[in-house]
Amino acid sequence: MTQSHPRISKAVIPAAGLGTRFLPATKATPKEMLPVVDKPAIQYVVEEAVSAGLDDVLMITGRNKRPLEDHFDRNYELESALQKKGDASRLAKVQESSDLATMHYVRQGDPKGLGHAVLCAAPHVGHEPFAVLLGDDLIDARDPLLQRMIEVQEQHGGSVIALMEVAPEQIHLYGCAVVEETEDSDVVRVSGLVEKPSAADAPSNYAIIGRYVLDPHIFDILRKTEPGRGGEIQLTDALQQLATNEKIGGPVHGVVFKGRRYDTGDRGDYLRAIVRLACEREDLGPDFRTWLRSYVAEEM
Repeated sequence: MTQSHPRISKAVIPAAGLGTRFLPATKATPKEMLPVVDKPAIQYVVEEAVSAGLDDVLMITGRNKRPLEDHFDRNYELESALQKKGDASRLAKVQESSDLATMHYVRQGDPKGLGHAVLCAAPHVGHEPFAVLLGDDLIDARDPLLQRMIEVQEQHGGSVIALMEVAPEQIHLYGCAVVEETEDSDVVRVSGLVEKPSAADAPSNYAIIGRYVLDPHIFDILRKTEPGRGGEIQLTDALQQLATNEKIGGPVHGVVFKGRRYDTGDRGDYLRAIVRLACEREDLGPDFRTWLRSYVAEEM
C-alpha cells in the first residue's frame, strides 16, 4: 500500500565554495556565476528546482557571493534602458531570473563542508523534507531527475539520493553507495555510504551526484557529526547513519540516473558542457555545429 508523506516545497542550494579550481576567474566572481553559454550556472539549478515544483529556494552563500543575490533581484536601471530601446527579448531574459522563485539567503560563515552548509538551512526548512541541489551538477531539463526523486520520497519517506554508475577508476572522486535492488528498475535501497573510496575498497560503482531529497532528521545528525575527510563535516557521514538505522529518519533510497548531466565543477567538463548545450540550442546550434565540424576537421 502506498504511503502518504509530507509534500516537499523547499530547495536548498549550497553556494559558499571558493571555486579555487577556476582561479583567477573566481577571484572576484563567484564560480556559480560563470556563464554556461549565456546564463550563469546557478540559474540552471534554480530553474531545475522550480520545474520540480519547488519555488521556495534557500541559497547558502558566503563572502564575495553578493552577485548571486543581485542576479535573482530586479535591476530597474537595466530594465528601464531595455524598455526604452524596445528590446523586449532581452528585457524578458533579464526579468526571468528575478521572477523564477521566492529566494532566500543565509551565509555559511566558516567553510566547514557540505554537511555544515546543509545544517545552516535548518531554521528555514523546519521539520519538512527538503531538496538539496549542488551547483556543480547541471541536470538536463529533458531528464527530470529531481521530480523522480521527489516521487520516490513521497512513496517511501526517508531520504533519497541521486546515483550514477561510473567507471571503477573514477569512483574515488565520489561518495559511493552500498545498494540493494527494489521492484523499480531505477530505484535502489541504500544500506551504506563511503566517501571517496579507492577502486579496490569501493562497494559498488554507484556514485553519489549532487541531488538529494532529505528527511529533516538529518539536521539532528549533522549537529553531532564530527569533522571527517578533509576536516569538514561530511553530508555523506550523516547519510550513512540514516542508511544504517532507518528508525532515525526513515530509509534511504537512491534513484539511478542515466540521463544527461553536465559537471561544471571541473574545467574540462565545464567547457564540454558549454559545447554540448550550445550545440543543442535552436538559435546557436546550427551555425555552431558547422563551425565545430570545420574546426575539428582542420585540427585532425
